[in-house]
Amino acid sequence: MHVLIAKPTRATRASALGARSAGSLRGPVASRLRNPVAPRGIPRRRDAVETAGLGLEGPAKCRAAPSPSWSLPQRGGARPEVAVRASSSSAGDESSSGGASNTLLLGGMFGLWYLFNIFFNIYNKQVLKVFAFPITCTALQFIVGSFLALILWTTGLHKKPKVTKDQLVSILPLACVHTLGNLLTMVSLGKVAVSFTHTIKAMEPFFSVALSSIFLGDVPSLAVLSTLLPIVGGVALASATEASFNWAGFGAAMGSNLTFQSRNVLSKKFMTGGKNTLDNINLFSVITMMSVCILAPIALLVEGVQFTPANLTAMGLDWQVIMKRALFAGICFHSYQQVSYMILQRVSPVTHSIGNCVKRVVVITSSVIFFATPVSLLNGIGTAMALSGVFAYSQVKRLAGKKKD
Repeated sequence: MHVLIAKPTRATRASALGARSAGSLRGPVASRLRNPVAPRGIPRRRDAVETAGLGLEGPAKCRAAPSPSWSLPQRGGARPEVAVRASSSSAGDESSSGGASNTLLLGGMFGLWYLFNIFFNIYNKQVLKVFAFPITCTALQFIVGSFLALILWTTGLHKKPKVTKDQLVSILPLACVHTLGNLLTMVSLGKVAVSFTHTIKAMEPFFSVALSSIFLGDVPSLAVLSTLLPIVGGVALASATEASFNWAGFGAAMGSNLTFQSRNVLSKKFMTGGKNTLDNINLFSVITMMSVCILAPIALLVEGVQFTPANLTAMGLDWQVIMKRALFAGICFHSYQQVSYMILQRVSPVTHSIGNCVKRVVVITSSVIFFATPVSLLNGIGTAMALSGVFAYSQVKRLAGKKKD
């Protein structure tokens, strides 16, 4: 009797293997089936936990590891392309967000610079209209600025400097020029319209070029000289057609241009004079305090004690209103100069100069609107010419700086 044994087909073999892989196999065979080993020479792909160390953040770190698979080896043993792309994308996002935040911060600082300047000129002019004591007003602003500087140091918002006696001796000329420049500006603001004072102060590039040529031996280029022509011509035209023109206000504004440009030259010399130099903010704070010591005695000798409730009331003024306006003007005076120095630490001098030109346009426009200052056609053309020349001067300096680089 013959027993016939059926030959297993391919289908039956596949089903048997499937059943065994489901749990019937045990031992080394089952272990190999559940944890396959990559063929020799072909590395296993790194999982999500390894790629997280290359820059993946957030949900990517919490993903479950994918099932094992193999990839062909890359030249030079480079890591998988997925991880590299994730890392570069993350770094790019961080740099772009950092650049956007810095731009936003700088824009806010420029806005505060302009806003403080507008409020200073408005409130200061309101005080000078009824309280014609410019030396006292200037000294009060220095006193307010000194208290603000002390607040910065005591609260730790800015590091307190260690000032030596030699540094004070070096800063003294700066403080004298700074005091004189602000006093002359205050005299001009009291004598003529705010818009006219700032139009005259657009002559600063002219004095800068002149002083650099005289004391530093710099020879201005033809392009620089060409930008000075509309500045000088514009100021001349605006002066000839200014309704509030008087020689005292005009001369004081011109004198402030000369003193401030001298201060800039001295500041650069001091800032590069040694290892223990002060930063811009501390230098300005120390100068402000020294200006109080210089000007307060002069104010008492020349004008006497005028800023008291009794004297203000005797002049027919509301002493509370005047004192509040003077205090607010002093805060804005120190704040806009402090912010100006902070901006100068973040941008180039040429960019700062362009921002200063825009600031003059904003201040002139706001003061004309607030005080309803009459402006004739020729006066407006002259002011526009002067400010356009200042802007062109800044652009020429910027291009010259790029060529040097």
